[in-house]
Amino acid sequence: MTSAGIIQRNRRFIFSIAIIALATGLSGCATTDKTTTGSITPASGADAGPAGNFDQMNEQQLMQASTSLGARYQANPKDKTTAVNFAAVLRMTGRSDQALAVMRSLAIAYPKDRDVLAAYGKALASSGEFEAALDALRRAQTPEYPDWKLLSAQGAILDQLGKTSEARDLYRQALQINPNEASILSNMGMSYVLSGELSTAESYMRKAVGAPGSDSRVRQNLALVVGLQGRFDEAETIAKQELSPQQAQANIKYLRSMLSQQNSWSMLKDKSKPKT
Repeated sequence: MTSAGIIQRNRRFIFSIAIIALATGLSGCATTDKTTTGSITPASGADAGPAGNFDQMNEQQLMQASTSLGARYQANPKDKTTAVNFAAVLRMTGRSDQALAVMRSLAIAYPKDRDVLAAYGKALASSGEFEAALDALRRAQTPEYPDWKLLSAQGAILDQLGKTSEARDLYRQALQINPNEASILSNMGMSYVLSGELSTAESYMRKAVGAPGSDSRVRQNLALVVGLQGRFDEAETIAKQELSPQQAQANIKYLRSMLSQQNSWSMLKDKSKPKT
């Protein structure tokens, strides 16, 4: 296999682990936000529902929120806050196609609204429509007053498209606007995970964990990076701070299993060695 093929194979492998590790978090929902390589605060304040941030809800609470917001959405599909919240909950409960339909209708009604375009971009990314998602996020951005959240979200999508250099440039721009922001540092860390540069990734993740606003997802990303380097006991200790012992153990067991397949662990070790 060519070196380019090995790198691409590594990217798919690492990203598959990132999806699983993040999917078994406190919310208990088997879905991830693809506008982030690691963890990111919502692109709009409208993503936070009446009960607080949806990311902090468990599965039952999310289903209740989905039912309530669905009824409100049916009564008034053009209400921005309701539609954006409804789409956010739909994404978090694995109904990305329905979330995209909700946001596509809202984007038609509000074609120049920045918050709507940002949420539309997230819905497009969650459905795997990355190029369209980038276009929506770019249209939501204002060059004279750039939004760091949108820059970070764009970077995460570019990372998933394999455009690492462009992604990191956007993370750096975001950090210039909001230095020491946990979600940007975490995204940068996951960018280095995706390229197999694990020691650099860990450095960014530890900065993210120590930064103001660090949340459960950021600390789970640190556990993932530590585990990818084979330090499973340490990774499990970190994971237990956020998850139940059973969930943490299941995550590490899955990680061990994935790393034992198709010589993936050897490939990662080769990629993470410093170049001489």
